[in-house]
Amino acid sequence: MMVGQRLREALWRIYDRPQPGKPWRDGGNFPWDEPSFSERMLREHLDQSHGAASRPEVEIDRLVEVMWGWLNLWAGATVLDVTCGPGLYAVRLARRGCRVHGIDISPASIRYAQELAEREGVADRCRFTLADIREALPRESGVGYDAALFLYGQLAVFPRQEAASLLKACAQALRPGGRLLLELLNFEKLDRRPHSSWWYTDRGGLWGDFPYLHLGERDWDEELQASIERYFIINLETGELHTYALADQGYPVEEVIALCHEAGFARVDVHPAWDGTELYDADEWIAYVVERET
Repeated sequence: MMVGQRLREALWRIYDRPQPGKPWRDGGNFPWDEPSFSERMLREHLDQSHGAASRPEVEIDRLVEVMWGWLNLWAGATVLDVTCGPGLYAVRLARRGCRVHGIDISPASIRYAQELAEREGVADRCRFTLADIREALPRESGVGYDAALFLYGQLAVFPRQEAASLLKACAQALRPGGRLLLELLNFEKLDRRPHSSWWYTDRGGLWGDFPYLHLGERDWDEELQASIERYFIINLETGELHTYALADQGYPVEEVIALCHEAGFARVDVHPAWDGTELYDADEWIAYVVERET
């Protein structure tokens, strides 16, 4: 097929897209498990010039220090790292003596986490599982972890019903009195404009190792209280269109507290902006420390 024909088809597909986009109907999550995408995402995780995928290492060090106290951790404590990514938190906790189990759907991230644990000499205290947490978390029920992590807003990429099930699975994986550190975007800081859009050209990065035109748009669904961002990537060499989407559920503090209680957590401590921890985007986040019923 000629480039011009592909390009025409790409533009018509964009023209005919559902408008406005609806979260989880018109796309819900990145293809984390797709090998080439996961390799590109891993590069973003490790890039120290931004915090779009993982925070810079200096900020991760600060947060590990904070969570050590908030979760009442100690050398020998067992920790479940949900959506662990490339193991940047897990390996740091293992260095302090914790035994950590990380779960993530990205093959590149899990491979890197295992390699990092080997390099740091803590492979005997780390276990990493390549799996969808919606399937893997229920299998951790009754394990009795001392603590769990669910960081960087990852709970919000799931629809409410799935998020509630995941919180319940986290509670059931902890021992009585075990603590979960949950991080979500501050609802009051969310962009709730009905629609916004942008475009740019680039080559390489997350979207592909080729020159491309990036067309992006964001819609806010007032009924769901959720956003969807859609990304239309046109390969300028071939005319091919690659589409991605990411939905993000908004959670006011009161709703998070209610969900945690319903999941089996007795106590919920709320820490806006990580209680002043020095982070580039601290004001955008709220950290919750929740404790399982005893």
